Formats: sequence, structure tokens, C-alpha cells
Amino acid sequence: MRRLITFALVALIAVSASAAKKKAPAKNQNKPVFTVIKENPITSIKDQNRSGTCWDYSTLSYFEAEILKATGKKYTLCEAFVANKTYLERAIQVVRYHGDCQFAQGGSAEDVLSTLKNHGICPIDAMPFPGSLYGDSLNNFNEFFTVLSPYVNAVAKSDAKKLSNAWKKGMQGILDAYLGKCPEKFTFEGKEYTPKSFMASLGINLDDYVSITSYTHHPFYTAFAVEVQDNWRFPLSYNVPMDEMMQIIDNAIEQGYTIAWGGDVSEPGFTRKGLAYAVDDKKTQSLQGSDMAKWLKMTATKKRDIIDSLGCTVPEIVPTQEMRQERFDNWQLTDDHGMHIFGVAKDQNGKEYYMVQNSWGETGDYKGIWYMTKTFIAANTMDFLVNKNAIPAEIRKKLGL
Repeated sequence: MRRLITFALVALIAVSASAAKKKAPAKNQNKPVFTVIKENPITSIKDQNRSGTCWDYSTLSYFEAEILKATGKKYTLCEAFVANKTYLERAIQVVRYHGDCQFAQGGSAEDVLSTLKNHGICPIDAMPFPGSLYGDSLNNFNEFFTVLSPYVNAVAKSDAKKLSNAWKKGMQGILDAYLGKCPEKFTFEGKEYTPKSFMASLGINLDDYVSITSYTHHPFYTAFAVEVQDNWRFPLSYNVPMDEMMQIIDNAIEQGYTIAWGGDVSEPGFTRKGLAYAVDDKKTQSLQGSDMAKWLKMTATKKRDIIDSLGCTVPEIVPTQEMRQERFDNWQLTDDHGMHIFGVAKDQNGKEYYMVQNSWGETGDYKGIWYMTKTFIAANTMDFLVNKNAIPAEIRKKLGL
């Protein structure tokens, strides 16, 4: 009897194992296998959660990497401090324009740089942890902006003949309630600082940072304010040809610097698994045995599934300067996400990708890191912040830097 029971158990285990084996998903032979070419040190992966503050998280991560390069020290800087200062200053501009400009959660790398220059910064522990003031574990701006946006718009569209300063105090109260009050003084590692003195202690020169872009509606080797709504401070970006824009990124990575990148991730080629390709729609749909009309009718999710299945074999476009300009002018190339480029890797076919730190927590196949092809970056870059010392000497000379 015992032998019979033992035999039955062994048979059952064997059948279960066989069934489990059959149910195991097939391995995608096209999934990239990466070899790192150059990887510069960065700080930890952050999570912006339900907030439109990628510009804040990505640029502070960038400056954390700059401090790490300059001093060897790791800091976690406070996104709430930057958001508190930025949203008040943006509201003041909207009111000055009587509401004829946008008040929104989004922003740019310049908002962080401006805050560091004018207000300083504090470590994350000097303010309440994100979301904690309203019972959440991370940022959740849904209620926050439901309150804040109507407040700003009501002041900006007021029919009053003269505004008092009381609205600024009310605005500051809302910001402090949801983000926390910015400290005037705090203690860090046993020493007392103000936000400005703390910034001065971090070992970097804020005058070293410049913005780079590449479009033909302004002359090359001049500077202009990129015409997107979240560029509301109107900072100037140096305009260079696309090939030189890419040279700057490559040289920066090679010399141990990183890049605070802003650009378009709305294309299906930017997948939720941690990859980004500048997909050639015509070649991709033909590989699927479908006509172009069918491909265009597919949902973005379905397209991403196909792109994921093709992996490192997905056909990519050849980006050109003319293509960049056309897509910018027809609203295809948008400014919808900020990320942090810190390295270069290649896949099993030799294709090169930038290693990019995202601010969505440890998501995707690579725990919060995205691998974005150089083709994708060339096609989808709006602008980026870089240390001017990372720019090749011949390009710096053309820009007068």
C-alpha cells in the first residue's frame, strides 16, 4: 500500500511538473542582451508616483550625479523643495499674464537649475516625506492640483482692478499643506545650514550648466528659448546640428558626465518594459504581414506588444534634421518626459543604446533603468542640460563657451 501511495505521489509530481513546463512562456529570442560600454555612477532610483514632476526628479538625479562625480559624495536632494518654489513662481507669471499662459504640473530642467541658483536646496529628510502630509506613501497630485489650479486661474482671470498680495499667501499655504514648508534652516550630518549654504557646500558650479537643442527654425550656433509650454521661464538653449547634438551626449558619457534629458516618450517604441526604439512603422508592419492601414489602426498597446516581440530586431528609422523639424512643427515631437542619461550599452547585434534612469520606481525589466537606442534619442530629443565642460572643444568654440 505504501509503495502504491509513493508511486502515485511520484506520478502526480511528474504530471504537475510536466504541466508547469508546458505552461512556461516561450523565451523571446529577440530580447536584447546588453553589454555595458560605459556606465557613470548615479544615485538611487526615485518614484514620482502620481505627479507630473519628472522634470524635478530627473534633474535632481542629474545634479546628484554631478555632485557624486565632483566630490565622491552621495546626496538625496529634495524634490518637494524645488516643486514648492517653482509652482509659486509659475503662478506669479500666470497672474502677470492674466491667465494667458499655462499653469501645470510639468516643467523643465531650468526650473531645478533656477531653484538651486536662487533658493538653494535641502536634503530630502529636511521636509516631509512625499505624500505623507495627506496620508499617502508617495506623491499623489490629484487632489493637490484639483485645489491649486482653480485657485491660480481664479486669481489670474479676476476682474479686479488691483490685486492684493494676499493671494500669494493663500497660494503658499496650499503648497505648504501638500508639499511641506521649505525650511529656513536645518541640520545635516551635525551641521546647521540654510538652503543656500547647503547648496554652496555641494561642490559644483551652477554656472557650468547649459541647455542644448537642435532645430532649423533658428540659426545654428545661436541660443533661443525652445517654444514649448513647460519652458515657461524662457531659458535659452544652444542650437547645434543633430549630429553635433549626439556628439555632445557621447562625449559627455565618455568623459564621465551625465545628461538631464527632456523629450518625447509618447511613441509606441517607448515600451513599459524598459526599452525605446525609433520604430520604422512601414518596415515593422510588413514584417507582421499586415498592410499599413491595419498597422495604423492598432492601439498603442498592441503596437508595443509587437515591438516587444521583435525586440532588438525591430526596424528603426534613420533620423534626419529635416525629420526632427517636421515632427516638432506638426506636434509629433513633444516635450512630455524628463529622464537622466548616464551610460552606453550594446545588444547582441552590436546596436548601441543609452542607459537612462527613469523616475517611475523600480519598474520594467531593468528595475527603473531604460535602454533607449541612440536612434531614438536623436529622433526624440527636445533639449537637454549638460555641463559645458563635457562639450567637445570644437563645438564649445562654435558656441562661444
